[in-house]
Amino acid sequence: MKNKINILSLLAVVFVFASCDNFLDIQPVGKVIPRTAKEFREMLTQSYSALPNDRSLSTFRSDELIMDGSLTANDINSYKDIWSWNDYAPNENTAAFNWRRYYQSMFIANYTIESKDIIEEGTPQEINQLVGESYMLRAYIHFLLVNLYGPAYTHCDPQSAKAIPLKLNSDTEAVLKRNTVGEIYQSILSDLNSAVQYLNVDQWDLGYNYRFTTLSVEALRSRVYLYMGDWKQSLKASEELLKHKNSLVDLSTSTTLPNEYNSIESIIALETSMTAQHVRAAKVASSFWKLYVSGDYRRTKYYKQVTASNIQVLKGGSNQYACSFRTGEVYLNAAEANCQLGNDGGMESAKDYLLTLMKHRYNTNTYANKETAINGMTQSELLEEIYNERARELAFEGHRWFDLRRTTQPLIEKKFGTEVYTLSANDERYTIRIPSDAIEANPELSN
Repeated sequence: MKNKINILSLLAVVFVFASCDNFLDIQPVGKVIPRTAKEFREMLTQSYSALPNDRSLSTFRSDELIMDGSLTANDINSYKDIWSWNDYAPNENTAAFNWRRYYQSMFIANYTIESKDIIEEGTPQEINQLVGESYMLRAYIHFLLVNLYGPAYTHCDPQSAKAIPLKLNSDTEAVLKRNTVGEIYQSILSDLNSAVQYLNVDQWDLGYNYRFTTLSVEALRSRVYLYMGDWKQSLKASEELLKHKNSLVDLSTSTTLPNEYNSIESIIALETSMTAQHVRAAKVASSFWKLYVSGDYRRTKYYKQVTASNIQVLKGGSNQYACSFRTGEVYLNAAEANCQLGNDGGMESAKDYLLTLMKHRYNTNTYANKETAINGMTQSELLEEIYNERARELAFEGHRWFDLRRTTQPLIEKKFGTEVYTLSANDERYTIRIPSDAIEANPELSN
């Protein structure tokens, strides 16, 4: 994306990492305190820009990729320990998930929320939009953090299982404790309710569509409730969004992929699906490749098959492929929620949502075969097909690891040469450890 986010110098506050002992290790420095709506917009733009692409990095933990000796030593050193779930003694050059950058971005969101009544030189609509985006950004960051560093909502007691600290103010000196998974999710939902009160932009122009909008509220609600297993609320949010935006890319004719920032499916184009560094190290696992049948346009649109064992990813590599939320995901959310409900026409509605997406992804003959098969499926068979279609459709967009966590948490085996690595079913490594340096700065994170 050519002008997705301009890296603006902060007129207001510059953040530096300091060697202090406070919770965030962030100290605001600078001579100018933000006053105007323009300055707060520039500050919020910096916060968007600083949001890590850790959903992309999480792809290495899933079952989408293989790693082998054909990769460069740098790529092996960077990603092999993530790929093999070696969280306890990784190579010192292993790529890091960006714990601190999340909280750095959240500082700006919190500061903007707290300043809503003193922002100058902006219309009420402009100021409200800034505040609404800040609530959305805070909600989304907490959502990402709890799904990286906390147990899955559907595989724990949310009211007692500890996850990550909530950060709901701009105080950098407070030493925070880990909140429960349930507390994190309730805060996310509360922030979404607050965001609704302030957001007033339905759609940004291309190049600015990394910013949150009114539609983004239902997109995030749809995902959050799905992850909670609250099928009725996930379906409600999905249906509300699809009333206003339901376009799907037709892969039989389109040269634009669904996860590009300028796709007709795009809702929010914030995170890069797969960075250039990640694509360089990405080779599709043969077991994952087998999920795609002949007649599926995605086999050639999403991938380049060099040899039988060398299949490369095409749906990433630059911020052209910026995609945090898109309509294809929402159709799948609605299909899964309906299938899980399974009553009052839920099964038929689930099939309708799934087939609507599939019609845009398969050629005529293959779609006809899929339609016949799906219309004859039981509830359990249909749910498995939805999971598989979700894997095919959202592959390499940062969804697969999260989906494995929240659904079946299956056993996964990977091979590197003669070495075999195993992630057991319901393994504790389905949750990433909080970084040791963060725990050193705040020992409360170990409790």
